[in-house]
Amino acid sequence: MEVIYGRNRKEQLEPVRAKVTGTIPAWLQGTLLRNGPGMHTVGESRYNHWFDGLALLHSFTIRDGEVYYRSKYLRSDTYNANIEANRIVVSEFGTMAYPDPCKNIFSKAFSYLTHTIPDFTDNCLINIMKCGEDFYATSETNYIRKINPQTLETLEKVDYRKYVAVNLATSHPHYDEAGNVLNMGTSIVEKGKTKYVIFKIPATVPEGKKKGKSSWKHTEVFCSIPSRSLLSPSYYHSFGVTENYVIFLEQPFRLDILKMATAYIRGMTWASCLAFHREEKTYIHIVDQRTRQPVQTKLYTDPMVVFHHVNAYEEDGCIVFDVIAYEDNSLYQLFYLANLNQDFQENAKLTSVPTLRRFAVPLHVDKNAEVGSNLIKVASTTAAALKEEDGQVYCRPEFLCEGLELPRVNSAHNGKRYRYIFAAGVHWSPVPTKIIKYDILTKSSLKWRETDCWPAEPLFVPVPGAKEEDDGVILSAIVSTDPQKLPFLLILDAKSFTELARASIDVDLHMDLHGLFIPDMDSEAKKQATSEEWRDGASNCRGALPT
Repeated sequence: MEVIYGRNRKEQLEPVRAKVTGTIPAWLQGTLLRNGPGMHTVGESRYNHWFDGLALLHSFTIRDGEVYYRSKYLRSDTYNANIEANRIVVSEFGTMAYPDPCKNIFSKAFSYLTHTIPDFTDNCLINIMKCGEDFYATSETNYIRKINPQTLETLEKVDYRKYVAVNLATSHPHYDEAGNVLNMGTSIVEKGKTKYVIFKIPATVPEGKKKGKSSWKHTEVFCSIPSRSLLSPSYYHSFGVTENYVIFLEQPFRLDILKMATAYIRGMTWASCLAFHREEKTYIHIVDQRTRQPVQTKLYTDPMVVFHHVNAYEEDGCIVFDVIAYEDNSLYQLFYLANLNQDFQENAKLTSVPTLRRFAVPLHVDKNAEVGSNLIKVASTTAAALKEEDGQVYCRPEFLCEGLELPRVNSAHNGKRYRYIFAAGVHWSPVPTKIIKYDILTKSSLKWRETDCWPAEPLFVPVPGAKEEDDGVILSAIVSTDPQKLPFLLILDAKSFTELARASIDVDLHMDLHGLFIPDMDSEAKKQATSEEWRDGASNCRGALPT
């Protein structure tokens, strides 16, 4: 297991051609760009947690039926400082770095003081964000790094704090039809207040503004939600949107700011300042994008930990939203590298299996509704919203299925009613062993799996002119645990879940986290095949496994 998770990976700086078996659809032209940890030891020092590893970008460029692979470490300030010192000198969330023992007492004292209000790492290892025509490697700190998506070269560093007062930000922004970025971050004790800030980054500089200025300078605060606790804000990894609303879960998985401020001097990590409070509620906040004001109804549900929102939409006066939820925070704990050893599959068991939960929350509450009555009238879900005597509304979810993580949907349906979820299949272990297509309407699924194969997050790419939600392909980078089997890029027909092609590469492929697909705009003329023409050619493929 350590061979997969804890070993440093080699860069593949020059493109290497993959061996393709099967047939890649002619319309599929572009680059799958992904991000994740790739280096876990520097010199004699070692990171504690898999999510701390130095960011390794990699890409699969698909052109005219061929696939080319390359990878390169993000040359962040963190990477450069560590490599120059030949040891870990910049702290990560699960690993605290300390000054060189040879330094004098004054240098050590200064280091303690600077960590009281930490300047976080720019080791942006979680996702890739598109902003206008630019691409950025992102994490959950205030720093992101611009990158060249073709060469994987690291460019300038951007500090969110120059444009919006946030110390932390998600790696899962949303995009509107104009390409504007909507994201959330936490502002810690800013002017005596801790709040969750929703902000928008325009894709282009607004008309009438001074030419040559960066669109970043036009970032605007969309709305702020006060934290229920000044010194203990909620941790969150993502949030949801519909066409008119933003959904934010203030969950009882909270960061203790006082502990965080003293963690360095106490010899503790920032991760140790996170705690799940199972006796508390999860509060549901809804923000109207038109008025930029929170909906006043007090909504809550049971304690849970959510890393990934799936999707959300509006229906008959309510918001329906889907999340992958856990009963506790055991998922994060299992990714400490000390747990990722040869006995991993025996010892590292989740104490809570991920469940796909559907919530329905009312946008307006009838004052005359009886206490205990269900305010949800839509027939598409059994989720309930029960009015309580004090005016609060308890939201009881519908449990759809178990064992999904890293969910993706057709992005054209983001914030709209949808039917299909594409996800990695996990159960009591956090290791993905299959790719799943879950049909919300029929409650059925299709899956792809192969012995000794661990799939990455599946990404849906629509066929040009698609008429149906699942007209397209699924892309997933597959790591092989069998040294005799090369890793490969898997291409599935998203409708039937049959294998169309795989591109095997003789490289040191790493497990990654998230990413995106960049269509090759120069090849639009080549991609004008209709979905019917492509479907007719997608026969004689390896079949999916129904469940």
